[in-house]
Amino acid sequence: MVRLFLYEHLSAGAVSAEPELLAAGREMRDALAADLRAAGVCRTTVAGLDASPAPGESALDFVAREALRHDAVWVVAPETGGVLGALQRCVADRATDRGIDRATDGATDLRAAPLWIGCSAQAIALASSKRATLQRLAQAGIATPLAFAEGNAVQRHVVKPDDGAGALATRLHPSRAAALADAAGRGGDPRASVVEPWVDGEALSLSLLGRRGALELLSVNRQRLSFGGAGAIGFDGVDLDVMPASDPRRERLRRLAEAVAGCVPGLRGFVGIDLVWHPERGPVVIEINPRLTSAYVGLARALGRPLAAEILAACTDCGRA
Repeated sequence: MVRLFLYEHLSAGAVSAEPELLAAGREMRDALAADLRAAGVCRTTVAGLDASPAPGESALDFVAREALRHDAVWVVAPETGGVLGALQRCVADRATDRGIDRATDGATDLRAAPLWIGCSAQAIALASSKRATLQRLAQAGIATPLAFAEGNAVQRHVVKPDDGAGALATRLHPSRAAALADAAGRGGDPRASVVEPWVDGEALSLSLLGRRGALELLSVNRQRLSFGGAGAIGFDGVDLDVMPASDPRRERLRRLAEAVAGCVPGLRGFVGIDLVWHPERGPVVIEINPRLTSAYVGLARALGRPLAAEILAACTDCGRA
């Protein structure tokens, strides 16, 4: 049976996190671990519960060490600061070491390296930049906030980190000028922040299963956003599977997922797409999440499907990143 190492970045013990974020990380970790164990398709080692970093050991060193002991590694981590990409490279770099050790360590098969459960390195790199993602999608004819930048289509603009997760450091402003001033005041690399037109409409997310170059639409979820002082935007969770199969918009969203898969190769395993359903233009893609998201929690039960086992099988079928 495949030995799988499950690593959720915030709950693993190698980094510190705010209590609210830590709780969300634990919730995703526990839901995924429970689904894997219920499916009985692998022997799961959970970071922070069954294995922990040594004193002073970095997250990368911890994952690298455990990757040598397992057949597959499933990482749940944000793109922020290149964390998800760095962890993917860390697992991929175990190829040489694993090729030496696997013949004697009791592994269940002789793959050259531990299998990465998730999106390819290239897909992670693209999705880790909101700017690059929207440019790629727009070039493929997919509606994004960039389509609202022409003329005076909108007044309000939003500022966010180019590699941020969720609503991290995201603020809404009444004008583009105010948004540009906010971005300039954040200091550092001017490309670290993006300024986008604010798209009015219903905030939704798609939960998708990527395999063999296609994205299956699992559910359409409603995002709960809050608005605070100084234009701060908060993310307050999701309502799962809010759009029934009979809703005609669902077919349009299925075709949208198909189009995204066509222009962003390597989206596999669990993938999320954040979007806004504009009252006139329909679905407008905001970003792609190349990883497990909070919408996974409770989704297997809601759909009556062994999603963890299906994701594992999809990544095994697709091969390594």
